[in-house]
Amino acid sequence: VQLQASGGGLVQAAGSLRLYCAASGRTISRDSMGWFRQAPGKEREFVAAISPSSGATRYLDSVKGRFTISRDNAKRTIYLQMNSLKPEDTAVYYCAADVGSSQITTTARAYDYWGQGTQVTVSS
Repeated sequence: VQLQASGGGLVQAAGSLRLYCAASGRTISRDSMGWFRQAPGKEREFVAAISPSSGATRYLDSVKGRFTISRDNAKRTIYLQMNSLKPEDTAVYYCAADVGSSQITTTARAYDYWGQGTQVTVSS
């Protein structure tokens, strides 16, 4: 499966962005999907994940209540709605697929496919 992330950009603190992750090559309806981010000089960290049926989600503590992950399996697209953005949210955001898994994992090495990343910059 190929994953294409988009929707990043420059936004002021307290603003909003919506990230998109479009999948091609195969269906993702049986895959758990996740968003990760990597800031300069830091390791890649888990942000959010969603189960195949959207029945379960998980978030990084610092984004709970501000970010929402969702999916449309018919459109093969994953979304990350980001509200009340903070400068510390600045990073390259990556989407990833945990193929055939119904369980959510926060561990990057569990994911099989990755998108190319989209830059999110939040100015103070």
